[in-house]
Amino acid sequence: MSDEFRKMPPCAPMAMPAQDFSAEFRDQSAPGAAPVEGTRLWRLMAFSPAVVATLGLTWVIHGWFAAQGINVIEAILLTLICFNFFWIAFSVSTVALGLVSLARREPPARPTAMQPQKVALLMPIYNEVPWYVLGNARSMLEELRARGGQHDYSMFILSDTQDDAIAAQEQESVQALLASLSPGLKLYYRRRSRNTDRKVGNIADWVANWGAEFPAMLVLDADSLMTGRAILRLTDALARDPGAGLIQSFPQLIGAQTVFARMQQFANGVYGMALAEGLARWCGQEGNYWGHNAIIRTAAFASCAGLPHLRSWRGQDQLIMSHDFVEAGLLRRAGWGVRFLPRIRGSYEETPQTLIDHILRDRRWCQGNLQHLNLLWSRGFRSISRFHMFNGAVGYLMSPIWFALLVMWALIGMGENASVLTYFSETNPTMPSWPELTETRHVLIIVLMYAMLLVPKLMGIAALPLSGIRFNEFGGGLWFALSFLSEVLLSVIYAPILMVQQMIAVFRTLFGLQSGWSPQARDGGQYGLGTLLMCHALETISGLALTAGIIAGLVSPWLLPISISLLCAVPLSALSGFSMSGRTRTWLGTREDHREPLITQAARHYRTELKSVLERDKVQTPAE
Repeated sequence: MSDEFRKMPPCAPMAMPAQDFSAEFRDQSAPGAAPVEGTRLWRLMAFSPAVVATLGLTWVIHGWFAAQGINVIEAILLTLICFNFFWIAFSVSTVALGLVSLARREPPARPTAMQPQKVALLMPIYNEVPWYVLGNARSMLEELRARGGQHDYSMFILSDTQDDAIAAQEQESVQALLASLSPGLKLYYRRRSRNTDRKVGNIADWVANWGAEFPAMLVLDADSLMTGRAILRLTDALARDPGAGLIQSFPQLIGAQTVFARMQQFANGVYGMALAEGLARWCGQEGNYWGHNAIIRTAAFASCAGLPHLRSWRGQDQLIMSHDFVEAGLLRRAGWGVRFLPRIRGSYEETPQTLIDHILRDRRWCQGNLQHLNLLWSRGFRSISRFHMFNGAVGYLMSPIWFALLVMWALIGMGENASVLTYFSETNPTMPSWPELTETRHVLIIVLMYAMLLVPKLMGIAALPLSGIRFNEFGGGLWFALSFLSEVLLSVIYAPILMVQQMIAVFRTLFGLQSGWSPQARDGGQYGLGTLLMCHALETISGLALTAGIIAGLVSPWLLPISISLLCAVPLSALSGFSMSGRTRTWLGTREDHREPLITQAARHYRTELKSVLERDKVQTPAE
C-alpha cells in the first residue's frame, strides 16, 4: 500500500480532558454567546400554550372522575393521559411557532467581517461499504473546489472498521480515489486498530492528535451528504460568530427506496421545516447537536466536551452512547453558544429502509437517550440543555405510557356491564376498581389525541409556501394530496407497532439486554418469515387480544385501528421493505425526488466510477 495516503498530516496535539459532571465548568476562552433577540418571548409562546392546554385537559378529566372521589387507579390514568398530552401539545405549539416565524418578513442580516477558516471534514466510518462512503466524500470535496472561497478544507476518513477484509477494501478504495481526485484536494485516511469508545473515541482521537491544526471541524456521518454551498454557509456562520461553539444544520432525508423509507422521507421533507424553524426560535443559543452535519469550534470542543464514562446502577462503567446531546450541553455549560440554522439547504442524510432496520437503530438510540436521565442533575447544565436531554428520554418513555393507557382503556371497556373487569360495587367488593370513563368520554379523549397528532402535519403543509416551496415541486397538487393522505394512513398503521417496539427497547435497556452500538444497515435487509414472527410476536398477541375483546363487545370499537395494526404487524413489516426503486417518483416523492440535486447526481457518479475501478483492478490482479 502506498504511503501517499497511509500518512496523516503532521501531528498537532490538543488536550481533551474528560469533564466532571459533579462540578461546574466555565471555559475562560469563551467570549460568551450573544443572546438571540426575542428568545424569551419565543420560549413563552412555545411552552405556555402547551402548559395551559394540559392544565385545561387535567381540569376536565378531573371533573369527570371527582364526583365520587378519585381513587388510585383514576389518579394514575389521569396522570398518564395528561403527561402524554403535554408533549403532544408542545410539538403542536413548536410547529405553530415555526409557522409564525416563517410568515414574518425579516430584513437580511448584514454580513460582518470574518477570518478564513481551516476546516476538517470528519467522516467516522465503521464496517461501511468503502466505495459508497468515498463517493460521497469526493462529491463534497469537488463541490468545494468548484465553489472556491477563502476557507481551506481537508477531508478525514476516520475508520474504526474491525473487519480486516473490509479494512483492506477501504485502503484500496482510498488509494484509487486519491489517484482520481482533482489537484489540490486533500483527503486523509486513518484506521484505529481498536475502536475504543466507538464514535466518541474516534472523534476524540482525531482531536487529541490533529485538532490543534484545524480551528473548525465539520462532523459527518457515513451516509451524510452536504452541498458545497451548505458547507460554506455553516463555515461562514461559525467564522462570523466568535461565541458559537457549534452550529447544527437541518439534515433532510434522501435515498428512500422502500415504502417505509418513502413515508419517513416525505414526512421529513414536508412537515420538518416548520418544526425545525420553531425549534430554532425557542432554542436561541441553547440548541442541540444531532451528531452529524454540524460545524464545531475545535478548541471549544476539546476544552469542554470530553466525555467520561458513566457508572451504571449495576456498578459498571458505561460509554455515553447518545453523546451528541451531552456534548451540546457541555459546550453551553462552558459559555459557548449552540445554534441551529434550519434554513441552510443542502444538508442530507439517509434513513433506514425497512421497519426492522428502523427498530434496530431505535433500540440503540433508546439506550443512549435513557442514559441522559442520569445526567439531569449534573452541575452547571443550562435548563434548556436539561430539557433537551429529558425530552429525548421522554420520547421513548411515552411508548410504555401509551401502551399502559391502551391496556387500561381496553380493560375499562364500554361500561360496567360490558367490561373485561368489573368495577367495585357493594355486591362485588373484591373486584378491581376502574375509573368511571363512559364511552363518550373515552371517544373524546381518543379523538382529541388523534386530532393533536394531525394538526402539526397540516400546519407543516401551510408552512411550505412561506418557505418558498411550491406544490408542483412535489409532482403537482393532486399527487401531493395523494402522498399526504398516504403518509397519514401509513403513519397511523405503523404507529402502534412502533409504540410496542419502543416499549420493548425501554425494557431491554432497563434490564441490560441491549446488544450494543452496531453499525446501521444502510441498504436495509430482506427478512424471512421466522425473523418477522420473532420480531413482532408481542404486537401480534396484543392485536389478537384486542380484536377478540372488540368482537366480544367488551372493548371499545374505537380501538379497532390499533388492534388491526398490531394484528397485522408481520405483513406490515414485510410491506415496509417493498422496493420502490425504479417505480414512480411521484408517490410520496419529495422535491429531491422530482428534481434531483446536483450533489446526489455527482455522488452516484463517483460511487459508480470508484466501484468500477476497484472491480477492474480486482480482475486484472492475478491470484496469489
